[in-house]
Amino acid sequence: LLQIDFEDVIAEPEGTHSFDGIWKASFTTFTVTKYWFYRLLSAILGIPMALIWGIYFAILSFLHIWAVVPCIRSYLIEIQCISRVYSICIHTFCDPLFEAIGKMFSNIRATVQKEI
Repeated sequence: LLQIDFEDVIAEPEGTHSFDGIWKASFTTFTVTKYWFYRLLSAILGIPMALIWGIYFAILSFLHIWAVVPCIRSYLIEIQCISRVYSICIHTFCDPLFEAIGKMFSNIRATVQKEI
């Protein structure tokens, strides 16, 4: 929620203040103006904005329920089959190759000598 107070907008630093009467009048003017202008805008634009947002979220919900989720689920079903075939190919061809290369290079020993 958004809540803006007078001190958030009109922030006089500590040690620098206007007259108390000016400060109180400014505070009252700000608070009353904010309060009534919000009510005025709510009365004028509240119902049209509620209608617009209602339509927007209805469309968003409809698309999510009837388009997005089914597409994602069908994609996951399709990709699961491809994933199994890919896994079988990797285990069949690549695993033996890399295991053989690993065994070939497993007996290599490197020593470093410092000559003085």
